[in-house]
Amino acid sequence: MNATPRTINPHISVDCVIFGFSTNRLRVLLIEREYLDENGVRATDHKLPGDFMDIDEDLDSAATRTLEELTGLRNIYLQQFAVFGQPDRISRLVDMQWLKETTGMEIRRVVTSAYYALINITESNEEFALKNRASWMDIHRIPALAFDHAAIIQTGLEHLQKALQIEPIGFELLPEKFTIRELQSLYEVVLGSSFDNRNFRKKILKSACVVQLDEKQRGVAHKPAFYYRFDRNRYEAHKKEYISFNF
Repeated sequence: MNATPRTINPHISVDCVIFGFSTNRLRVLLIEREYLDENGVRATDHKLPGDFMDIDEDLDSAATRTLEELTGLRNIYLQQFAVFGQPDRISRLVDMQWLKETTGMEIRRVVTSAYYALINITESNEEFALKNRASWMDIHRIPALAFDHAAIIQTGLEHLQKALQIEPIGFELLPEKFTIRELQSLYEVVLGSSFDNRNFRKKILKSACVVQLDEKQRGVAHKPAFYYRFDRNRYEAHKKEYISFNF
């Protein structure tokens, strides 16, 4: 029996800026797109993970579905940060042709709700992502993108930077156990700043939600450091007393 075909709203979409952190670099998950250029020759560029809304779903559901279909993961940190509805979002001929080729419709105007997601890359389903022609790319080495996706990424990064200083969302990008140095590296990379090691450590350890474990690094050339974890229950219980990591 054939599956019931999707019924989409061709004028409302969701686009997801999926951030990951590894080897001291902030990365974004992008999908390779194949399209016909102005000369009718097959070419490729990249785009954000995104999709049109189904008629029977809301924006959050559409974004959650898009992420799960791409990464195979559920319960990912997801935050809506902006809506992009400029009349010239779809102005390039190649973009209009790609939409027609992939949907079978003439689409000239799309409003997209943009979300950013935070993923621990070590836990992401790399094989699944590769099957979907997706790959992690350095935030500072983004290639040519479709539509206005470069602007969406930049706006998403700015929202992430602001949120990182007032909410403990950075832990979503780290493994369950981490060192203070790894946490500092994350903040420095995302915020584009350098912090004094002692001051950073002192401020982090003032937070009741960062708990030291009885475990140290192994097999390192330097003095092994203790591992820590983020205690979400403590954070929820003492949210009003939370010391924001505003450096």
